[in-house]
Amino acid sequence: MKKTAPAAADSRRRFLADAVKGSLAFLALPQLAHSATQPLAPAHPLALTPPFAPPSIKPDHLIRSTPENMVWGYYGADVPPIATVKDGDVVSIQAVNMAGISRKDPTAFFTSNKLPIDEQAQDMLDIIQRVKPEPSGLTGHMLTGPIYIEGADSGDTLEVRILDVSPRSSYGVNAVWPKGGDLPDAVTQAETFVYRYDLKKQTASFKPGIEIPMHPFFGVMAASPPAETGRISSIPPGFYGGNLDCKDLVKGATLYLPVSVKGCLFTAGDSHAAQGNGEISGVAIEASMTLTAKFIVHKGKTIKQVRAETPTHFIAFGLDPDLNKAMRNASMEACNFLKEELGYSFNEALSICSTGVNFEVTQAVDKTLGVHAMIPKSIFTGRKFEYWKS
Repeated sequence: MKKTAPAAADSRRRFLADAVKGSLAFLALPQLAHSATQPLAPAHPLALTPPFAPPSIKPDHLIRSTPENMVWGYYGADVPPIATVKDGDVVSIQAVNMAGISRKDPTAFFTSNKLPIDEQAQDMLDIIQRVKPEPSGLTGHMLTGPIYIEGADSGDTLEVRILDVSPRSSYGVNAVWPKGGDLPDAVTQAETFVYRYDLKKQTASFKPGIEIPMHPFFGVMAASPPAETGRISSIPPGFYGGNLDCKDLVKGATLYLPVSVKGCLFTAGDSHAAQGNGEISGVAIEASMTLTAKFIVHKGKTIKQVRAETPTHFIAFGLDPDLNKAMRNASMEACNFLKEELGYSFNEALSICSTGVNFEVTQAVDKTLGVHAMIPKSIFTGRKFEYWKS
């Protein structure tokens, strides 16, 4: 595994910095796991028809992607919350995709691609006019939040049950650009690709003969980092979550975030219609989506690193600017989970990881790079892992 070149590691940060100028671009602890009488499959059908109605699940709160609810590219304990919800509430959170939108002529993208100025498009136009960058110059994604969760405090764990991720439009956008992604010197001309959805086939395509299966997910789901870190860019992921870009965090998955500040201050965005592991162009199919999630606070359950779970797998994350070190961190996270939570010796855990666990490059383009371990529940034949019991 090669070490990522500095140009590749910094490419997404440069891209988003340029966007400011021109266009807007847990492993589940057993005691935190729950059962479901009807478990959700990780690969799920899209039950959507135009005009892309909100999810069928009725939330306790809807957080709209209007300018007053947006934060441009950063997290921080001092960022004022835009909403307050209770432990156990179901919340729908809208996000927008700003890729391809020029600040000088924001309607040109829609006109040239024959796309309607629908609700999500109008939100984008309003955002361009009213949302300002972070004063210190931090750059990153256009995000919705932060959301204050009553009862959450430092040392707790926030469980985010992903009940649905649904498209808000008929298309998504991917792009390539010089000095971008994992091949920074191979692209000589920037190009934008509009992927249109076929909801019957559940695919996205930018030209005939290419059909990418849709698996909507949010690239960014974050708890605020501790107050002492100050404000930080949303581009690199961290122990608090953030820009993980993990394509397995679809409907039916669970994310566990360590809570570092009172109220947690949950922020989300960077929604995608689909992505390949690695995200090597620098972006996925960037898309306006609605996340519907249930927030559950686990008092006194402390974790040091973001973790995830699906009906079929536990997921351990390794993060580092060096991809080799990210791989080692994911390996250690996975082995420690098997040792500390399932009771195996470290040597047994290492053997299990080497023979039955897949380690995958989550993304290689977000400055802090990611590797995740997919630990199948099925290999533990003497155990039953319950999931999502209300």
